[in-house]
Amino acid sequence: MVSETSYVVRSIPLIVDFHTHIYPPWLRPRREEYLGRDATFGELFASPNARMATAERLIRRMDEDGVDLSVVMGVGWTDIELARAANEYLIEAVRKYPDRLVGLAGVNPAWGQMAVEEVQRCAESGLRGIGELHPDTQRFDLSDLETMAPLMEVVREYGLIVTAHSSEPVGHEYAGKGKTHPEVLWRFIRNFPDASIVCAHWGGGLPFYGLMSEVKERLCGVYFDTAATTLLYDARIFETVSSLVGPEQVLMGSDYPLVRAHRVIREVESSGLPRSAKDMVLGENAARLLGL
Repeated sequence: MVSETSYVVRSIPLIVDFHTHIYPPWLRPRREEYLGRDATFGELFASPNARMATAERLIRRMDEDGVDLSVVMGVGWTDIELARAANEYLIEAVRKYPDRLVGLAGVNPAWGQMAVEEVQRCAESGLRGIGELHPDTQRFDLSDLETMAPLMEVVREYGLIVTAHSSEPVGHEYAGKGKTHPEVLWRFIRNFPDASIVCAHWGGGLPFYGLMSEVKERLCGVYFDTAATTLLYDARIFETVSSLVGPEQVLMGSDYPLVRAHRVIREVESSGLPRSAKDMVLGENAARLLGL
């Protein structure tokens, strides 16, 4: 068994954790202040035991877990000033660790033009996309074309990636679960078929509908990350989803600091996937999507 401090045996040239979160070091001491100011922050960090990590802490954990590159992202902020400050921290972190971190900007589509301008600023400062969108706490409809079109135009212009929180319509409740179910994601994907979309947390089960031919065809090019998988599904999920939509559409993601990357890597490695598919999930798919 791999311990929390053990190093993971490397089996491929590149391992990418596509779903991690880092926070400015000044945020934890001011946690109480922002619990009431930002709805998403208040939902996710109501418990004083909720974990936060800085870029430096993430880098240490990456070294311990055998991760080469991590995608760091926001959490669906609702307070625009906090979002800008958190995005600036991501920009600084990516500049400081350009070979280890790739950043996605946290914005709220409900901000309208202010969201457009913030994404433009972040893209021109080196961030590679938008995420993680949290439609429930951010109070916008991901499937509404009018709401999403201005932001998605910026996505098209700059060649950005969009990561959206997803959740299951059944199963246990947890902080931040929300109701971004497969039906919502499906309408979003249909509205923007040419966009690079990553559905977090296995898309809340959307790949299961890949057994329907019209769904599988439209999901071609959509990615599903494995964030928090060890808290949601048993390890058969890797083989199941790969058989439904293809291993080339699965991205290893931990949801750090909620879950350590080595736990997810271990499940991939112990799955029944062939070596070529494991390599895709652990890093090759992410490298292709990021243009590495």
